[in-house]
Amino acid sequence: MKILVLQGPNLNLLGIKSSKIDQKLTLDKLNRAIRLHVRNDNIKLKIIQTHKEYIALNFIQRNRKIAKGLVITPTSWAKYNQTLLETINLSGLPTASIYYDKSFSFGTEEKDSILKGNNIKSFTGSPIESTKSAIDYISKL
Repeated sequence: MKILVLQGPNLNLLGIKSSKIDQKLTLDKLNRAIRLHVRNDNIKLKIIQTHKEYIALNFIQRNRKIAKGLVITPTSWAKYNQTLLETINLSGLPTASIYYDKSFSFGTEEKDSILKGNNIKSFTGSPIESTKSAIDYISKL
């Protein structure tokens, strides 16, 4: 089974964010942790991080038929990006949308997100734990 993991704007700066709270979590460490989490479960993760909306939309559109679902950390896209919401809905992919708790937040919280729908479930927490929970949710559908 293949699960798409889309990491939105500025997540490449996760290390800077985490250093401000005396942590050492980088995007690379997050990705290694989630790959380790699924390594024995016959799950393949296709992971990208981008700031560019068109790359994110193409990623969803081009992979929609081969993926079981989408795990997205939308950061600022969650607040106003109607095109992203439309693409997720049109793709029909079960989607897990991730929001980080206050210490790791990139500004948009779950309550402020427009990414809502029958095929979208939200997860909030620490980066590693919320991403693992989102992947587990998609894998069990």
